[in-house]
Amino acid sequence: MYLYTMDEYISFEQIPFGSDNFAENPEPRCPCVLLLDTSGSMGGMPIDQLNDGVLTFKQELMQDPLAAKRVEVAIVTFGPVTVEADFHTVPNFHPRTLETTGDTPMGAAINLGIEMVSRRKREYKEHGIAYYKPWIILITDGAPTDEWASAALNVREGENARKFAFFAIGVEGANLDILKQISVRAPLKLKGLMFREFFMWLSASMKMVSGKTPGAAINLISPSGWSEL
Repeated sequence: MYLYTMDEYISFEQIPFGSDNFAENPEPRCPCVLLLDTSGSMGGMPIDQLNDGVLTFKQELMQDPLAAKRVEVAIVTFGPVTVEADFHTVPNFHPRTLETTGDTPMGAAINLGIEMVSRRKREYKEHGIAYYKPWIILITDGAPTDEWASAALNVREGENARKFAFFAIGVEGANLDILKQISVRAPLKLKGLMFREFFMWLSASMKMVSGKTPGAAINLISPSGWSEL
């Protein structure tokens, strides 16, 4: 909560729209990391639909002025592991068109995503910024081609300590048995290539979370529209 005297009071509308600067935009932050499989098997229609989905994610969040100030998005791709975008509020999030190459170093991508969340939370604390529990979203159509046991341990420890919420989404071809060992929550399988529907669900979830007080209980929206339950 931020308290101001009448002379110091800053109205919601006066906060620069989507500013990443903590001084200009002291709104609580809701960080979301997308861990996206860009290995060779995602080539063609899957990567095209994934790119469209990410753009839909931004467009949907931009329609909510409060979410645009509070939600921060980062992208890590794997095949190889690359930070495509560090944390930015939605107006400053400009995802480039993703291309496919390489294998599926999923374990390294998960560990990097967790490290990025930990770093960002430290930055919030240093600047006195409140924040919501971060979301880490893994989307893959395969199985890890690297060591993943340490990533599974880090996910479990982080979930148990309520440091973040981890969601695993399996595209056709994904090894759900391994995803079940990585994610505390049961992994969800995407219906066909319904990436757009998934990202609309994710944006609606982020709007709902960011509209509440940090730490408030949230009832997640059903994923029935895009997931094979």
